[in-house]
Amino acid sequence: MISGADAPSPARLAQTIEAYLADHPAAALLEDGRVLFDMRMARYALSESHGRCLLEVWSEERNLVRTVLGVQERAQCLRIATRRMGAAKPQTLELAPTSNRRTPTARDTARRNYQRLLERVLARSFIGAKVEGFRSAMDLEHSFGPAYVRGRLLRGVAADAVIGVGQAESAAMVDGVLTLGILWLDYCRQHSDGRRYVGGLKVVVPAGAWRVTAERMAWLNHAAAGFELFTLDERSEELTAADFRDTGNLDSSLVHAFSAKAAIERCRVGLDRLLDLIPPAAREHLEIRPSSPTEVGLRLHGLEFARVRHGVAAHSFSREDEVSFGAGAGETLLTSQNQEICREVCARLFESRHAEGDHNDPLFRMASERWLESRLRAGIAELFPDLRGDLLYTQVPALSSGDRGMLDLLTLDRNGRLTVIELKADEDLHLPLQALDYWIRVRALNADRQSVGGGRPLSASERQGYFAGAEVSPLEPRLLLSGPALRIHPANEPVLRYFSPQVDWELIAVSEHWRRELKIIFRKRSGDPRAVS
Repeated sequence: MISGADAPSPARLAQTIEAYLADHPAAALLEDGRVLFDMRMARYALSESHGRCLLEVWSEERNLVRTVLGVQERAQCLRIATRRMGAAKPQTLELAPTSNRRTPTARDTARRNYQRLLERVLARSFIGAKVEGFRSAMDLEHSFGPAYVRGRLLRGVAADAVIGVGQAESAAMVDGVLTLGILWLDYCRQHSDGRRYVGGLKVVVPAGAWRVTAERMAWLNHAAAGFELFTLDERSEELTAADFRDTGNLDSSLVHAFSAKAAIERCRVGLDRLLDLIPPAAREHLEIRPSSPTEVGLRLHGLEFARVRHGVAAHSFSREDEVSFGAGAGETLLTSQNQEICREVCARLFESRHAEGDHNDPLFRMASERWLESRLRAGIAELFPDLRGDLLYTQVPALSSGDRGMLDLLTLDRNGRLTVIELKADEDLHLPLQALDYWIRVRALNADRQSVGGGRPLSASERQGYFAGAEVSPLEPRLLLSGPALRIHPANEPVLRYFSPQVDWELIAVSEHWRRELKIIFRKRSGDPRAVS
């Protein structure tokens, strides 16, 4: 740790930590190898007090307050030297990219053991078939990672592609298996020597972890390939077929729509207090966006940097506004003592976050997808004249099978047909199937139609207060996926081509310099003649 005149300033320490969190949104905070906080669910505050950098982290389970003495960037983490209040000796915290703490050796051993197990179980379960070419080696050119074991089952001149994922992998890895499976099927077909027909794909997931894959598999093009799903109990070595066509009734729901105008008026006192700290010339770039009937945020190009929560005051039945500031997961309550700090934070934000900003600045890089979303919302009438920009909902909470998801954008086209829009500002291998998840939920909600007061049957979204004054079509929703042209993963289109014909999708690439100028570079649709048939 550096000390004396060469010691980094509290501001520099805070900036280093903020930059790491901006670059690693799934980071975890650890102490002595134990995960204290998953930063995807926690909030934090970095502040300067009496020449010291204070770090506060809190979640529903615990809170932590430490003085930051120094930081050290390591290959796999950011080490933070801290001192607990009243403690004599410093303690070391670590920010790791993820909460997965398996050592490379333990991870590789588990994967090799799983590959041998899978080969053994498949040979025993499919009598007469030959297990060939199973491996889990990294193949970046074709997007194959080592978490997935892939190979083929041969039977005469016919073959099936096979992919499996072990129970030691993370839930995200398990849920991603179908994306890699489709790519593996496509690879096997393209590299077949013509003597053998690769007819389908067998996907093997851990016992009890099949539902997400099953719901997705049901909406693939089964005329293009034979898709089969299996679960594997690694302890008993039992392979069981899972019927993805029968996943039960999809339990989907939307939270009730609320009045944005009423929410803003409810939080008016706190909002005026915040706006007084922002230079008048900068206010024209602000977005005031309610997230609930009692919470309103201030955003700059999609990044929320302050918020007002309207609720019951402590020790009283009266209501008051709780005001906080801080970009991203960072949050500090606004008091009379730290108003100048809030003013400085806002000033730095406006200096950093603009179209010509420094790409190395963490405030510029944060929430890039929300920035793209804000640009798309502002230009939707020009880019997509067939969509209803006046009935556009952003970050709509949706529930399905007990999991909460957030739809990026939900609207209607000019014919009243629901349109789901999913955005990615950076490459994402799993974009198509993640977008399909939202499409499935919205479709289920649209199919749930009931008459109210003897009138026409209303969809679940209409009954929840969405699309007031419009009639939502019973047709299947449209699915739009969009991102910068050079950031659309090359594997996205091959995966989309295996979607069911019932999924009307469109892949839209926008200009790479979308922060300055937003325009469409190319569009590809589900009716493209190159689609698999």
